[in-house]
Amino acid sequence: MTQRMTAGQGTALLVGAVLGPGMLVLPHLAADAAGPASVLAWAGLLALSVPVALTFAALGARHPDGGGVASFVGLAFGRRASAVAGWWFFGAVPIGTVAGAFVGGQYVEACLGVDGTLAAWLIMIAAFAANAAGLRTSGRLQIAFVVLLVALLAAAVISAAPHADLANFTPFAPYGLGGVAAAAGVLMFAFVGWEAASHLSAEFADRRNGLVRATVVTLAVIAVLYVGVSVTSVGVLGADMTGVPLTAMLEIGLGGAARPVTGVVAVLLTFGAVNTYIAGAARLGAALARDGALPGWFAVGGEPGRVPYRSLGLLAVLCLPVLVWAVDLDLLMRATSACLAAVTAAGVVAAVRMLPAGRHRNTAVVGAVMSVASLAFCGVYLVLPVVLALVATAVRPVGARRPLKKGI
Repeated sequence: MTQRMTAGQGTALLVGAVLGPGMLVLPHLAADAAGPASVLAWAGLLALSVPVALTFAALGARHPDGGGVASFVGLAFGRRASAVAGWWFFGAVPIGTVAGAFVGGQYVEACLGVDGTLAAWLIMIAAFAANAAGLRTSGRLQIAFVVLLVALLAAAVISAAPHADLANFTPFAPYGLGGVAAAAGVLMFAFVGWEAASHLSAEFADRRNGLVRATVVTLAVIAVLYVGVSVTSVGVLGADMTGVPLTAMLEIGLGGAARPVTGVVAVLLTFGAVNTYIAGAARLGAALARDGALPGWFAVGGEPGRVPYRSLGLLAVLCLPVLVWAVDLDLLMRATSACLAAVTAAGVVAAVRMLPAGRHRNTAVVGAVMSVASLAFCGVYLVLPVVLALVATAVRPVGARRPLKKGI
């Protein structure tokens, strides 16, 4: 049965992709790097994320396809480049989703007393089950979770804000511009996610405007939440805030109910991000198989409105060893960021070539400059996308190569 997403369901999936479990720790990490001036890093990355998000929306509206960024790169630079970009995203998802699940699990254990590893497993199982039920079911679940999530984050900000003290903003920039740059590097993890929704571009009932509307609404929601959390956390807790700032803010505003509420927030943040990335990656896997970058057997179910069970099953198999043998969480998160930063850069560079001259191309140029420059923050972890690129080039099948889909 064919299923299509509404703009509301797409917005929920996109908000879930960008708002991840990093929100639980990033205010502390950014403030530790830059002091109160960390709010400038938040604001700067918000401003720079706008051209990236709008560029992916413009590409998705013109070329709706489950291959997402990989398809965009293929149309711009050829099939081999498409395979490399696809492997970057597909290879990052088993690492990143498991890392996110374990971040959520740690907070669930601290706040609710449930074993963190068990919580991580349950989050992953729930996300795969939601996607197996189809995007309509997954999208409806996501709407409910995201509405509750936004309400809880807003409650943390609103309840704690009256306790803010301007003295906590002085000295404002104790580590200078270098500290702000360091905070921006840490905060990059909070600004990936726009590329995930590009894989869902063909799933909207309104193919021309659905993704664009979802992107604009998501930008507004993210801006309000990120600015609110970053400014309030510094104003209320100071730059030397605890490592769990959201819990501390809720304790100030809500008292003893803060810990269980934070545990719920952790589950919502984690499930939202994991759910969206699995949804996008499952469709990407089918598209890669369709175009010859994976065995053709995995292409079944990749048509818009259907569930790509075989690609979804492959993702589950790849996630399993990461869940069982999870290594250092910091390493997993940094490796994921490096792969997704490479995907983002490839996508917006492709947009510069593909979009017609005018406003959209100018936006893409700004996004391309920012994305390529941001790769420097990934450091040695760029080795992973390099290795994946070599693997994609080496194993790409030589037969049964179909023409790249040109979009609708």
